[in-house]
Amino acid sequence: MDAFYASVEQRDHPELRGKPVAVGRGEERSVVAAASYEARRYGVRSAMPSQRAKRLCPDLIFVPGRMDVYKEVSRQIHEIFHLYTDVIEPISLDEAFLDVTENKPGIPLAVDIARDIKRRIREELHLVASAGVSYNKFLAKVASDYRKPDGLCTIHPSHALDFIARLSIEQFWGVGPVTAKRMHEMGIHNGRQLQQYSLETLVRQFGKAGKLYYDFARGVDLRPVEAVRVRKSVGCERTLEKDVSLRSSAIIELYHVAKELEGRLKRTGFLGNTLTLKIKFHDFVQITRSVTQAEDFTSFEQLYPQAKALLKEVDYANHPIRLIGLAVSHPRGEREADSREGSGWRQLELEFDGFMP
Repeated sequence: MDAFYASVEQRDHPELRGKPVAVGRGEERSVVAAASYEARRYGVRSAMPSQRAKRLCPDLIFVPGRMDVYKEVSRQIHEIFHLYTDVIEPISLDEAFLDVTENKPGIPLAVDIARDIKRRIREELHLVASAGVSYNKFLAKVASDYRKPDGLCTIHPSHALDFIARLSIEQFWGVGPVTAKRMHEMGIHNGRQLQQYSLETLVRQFGKAGKLYYDFARGVDLRPVEAVRVRKSVGCERTLEKDVSLRSSAIIELYHVAKELEGRLKRTGFLGNTLTLKIKFHDFVQITRSVTQAEDFTSFEQLYPQAKALLKEVDYANHPIRLIGLAVSHPRGEREADSREGSGWRQLELEFDGFMP
């Protein structure tokens, strides 16, 4: 979906249409949850501090988020998807993979299915969607972002390698700012340069992810569309009202985050044995620290002492903390898969962007 939360707000509030809109709060310590395309023209993006967004776009209109509404609209979108296939893998509320190799209407071309789904979403829900069509998940994902908004992009197997060669490295799925910086240091700025690196070099530099990057550069992605996805982590984070540099203040904030994480673990029933601490400093530099133990994390009594031990590894006396996050990951099924592959333990690199504060 295109600018999903903001588009739902503009749909439901006609007075917002054509205006720069941000979903979130415009307060000092808040961040933008979503931005309309009118706001994006000013450089406003999701996860941007609200105060910075207001400086970029003085006429920016903040509206409070309505997660219950977004979830209901997502359900309606999935009802449309199910008219074509039941092999659907959600990525988020507003994005999913569909395997239409065998589809309910019997439409021969996937691009025609994508075009029909876009039409239904527009006519029935009054929202705009973009679609990417290709022979694997990596290329379909890249294609779906390629011509936003209201885009439809097809990547044919015969053109895939040339298409990949032209992509900037930031457009590769799974390459975030930290990985992109490391690739730039290696002289990798686009797909063509990535294609020149051997599997051994990429695995040495990026671990298991290096195999993915090697395959993606060659248009290879053998992962199936999985109709049932296994949760890989549970986490939460808190943006502090004021930057903190005193240990006593940081410990108090960590206590509250650990309590919230305990509640989320109990509600979801998730079991994992790796705990990751995320710290974002006042200058928005971000670090993570992780620990893995033999038994699963299930209670505050397990979480809090390990979280405090991780915090001790962080020097924030002269580098105040803006945000603290905790997450539990590495569920039993993943550990068993690692064991079968003989990969042993590995350092975790965890993205927190999907966690709700």
